[in-house]
Amino acid sequence: MAAHILTSEVANARQRIHRTELALQRTEEMLAENLALCSRMRTAVEAADRLVKIDSLSTEGRRAG
Repeated sequence: MAAHILTSEVANARQRIHRTELALQRTEEMLAENLALCSRMRTAVEAADRLVKIDSLSTEGRRAG
């Protein structure tokens, strides 16, 4: 009886470990996706800033001329 309970507990522990490993793997995948998205967003914001500066300079040039 005690051996059966121990075997059952070990099986349950293995299942929890497996689920935890899967959750960790998915978390790592999501983190990688978020980092890639953050990088793309940063690039887009920097490009938008450059366009605003170019437009600002262009508008100032038209007013001065």
